[in-house]
Amino acid sequence: MADSTRYDLPVNNGSDSASQPLLGANQGPKLKEITEKLSLLDRYLYIWILGVMVISIVFGYYVKGVKEAFEVAEIGSVSLPIAIGLWVMMYPVLCKVQYEILGRLLREARSAKMIGTSIVLNWVVGPALMTGLAWATLPDLADFRNGVILVGIARCIAMVLIWNDLAKGDSEYCAILVAINSILQIILYTPFALFYLKVVSGGSGLSVSTWTVAKSVLLFLGIPLAGGVITRFFGILAFGKTWYQTKFLPFIGPWALIGLLYTIFVMFSIQAEQIVDNIVNVVRVAVPLVLYFVIVFFSSLALCYWTKVPYSLSISQCITATGNNFELAIAVAVGSFGIDSKEALAATIGPLIEVPVLLLFVYVVGFLKKKWPAEPY
Repeated sequence: MADSTRYDLPVNNGSDSASQPLLGANQGPKLKEITEKLSLLDRYLYIWILGVMVISIVFGYYVKGVKEAFEVAEIGSVSLPIAIGLWVMMYPVLCKVQYEILGRLLREARSAKMIGTSIVLNWVVGPALMTGLAWATLPDLADFRNGVILVGIARCIAMVLIWNDLAKGDSEYCAILVAINSILQIILYTPFALFYLKVVSGGSGLSVSTWTVAKSVLLFLGIPLAGGVITRFFGILAFGKTWYQTKFLPFIGPWALIGLLYTIFVMFSIQAEQIVDNIVNVVRVAVPLVLYFVIVFFSSLALCYWTKVPYSLSISQCITATGNNFELAIAVAVGSFGIDSKEALAATIGPLIEVPVLLLFVYVVGFLKKKWPAEPY
């Protein structure tokens, strides 16, 4: 999701300010302390999203010909305006991932065990749980249910960096999980989407081909991922890491949120009449999302506590498993079902639910830090 303008999440070597508790070891955190660590754009992300949604619905409902105006050209069955918004959303976030530490961390024994756990939570538990919740809460709304399932398959690679930093998670470990999830999504998203939509959900009538989903993943994750890798290595090599972290990232960071808001405006403008006509169903989409966030976060937190994983690693594990890459889910839903589909609408509800819920979780775990087991892992 949107990238903070104040962080590059530098490697925590225990000697800098990043090693000092944000929330305090002997006192409960204040919500103000958490929100003040966010940039102005990220701090009021929920308000920006809600405001843009309302404005776009009013605009699309009363202004005729909006859909035709936004479909001036297409890239991979996605309208050009939407494609531009999706790329702008993804690229700044992927420029921030610390790919350069991936090899070193993969060689550490501790990382191997934690990465294995993360893969199970992200690629086995997460998609299956979201599919089950979607069926349990939306049994009569197949279109919206498909959109929720697409969100569940897309693993978070963006806003998790911000939540991890606020809750004092391990920045190195979070970086490697983001990099791994980025790569795995290129490989696994297409077969997982087809498996859960067609096999598990019995969507034999769905006209979604393997190439349709794969094309969306390659276009709207593969391209920005490649761009992010190239930009990071070239930028650091040519200008130095200090310049990259203090100059380039603060400049490009806000564009992720701008791209998100722009995409939401276009999509909700096109779907305005459908949203008004299906307002109750739109609200129902929030139910499986909220349940998913609560179940995954606190069950994985309990697992880490029980196995005596250090607090910083536990937070990175839990937050990474909980968040979802709704940008990719939106791209696939638009590319597979159409920009004015209910599947795309369901995917677009994701950020409106995720932002306040994850911010609340950051606040809650601050109270648990001083009670966390100190045994070595």
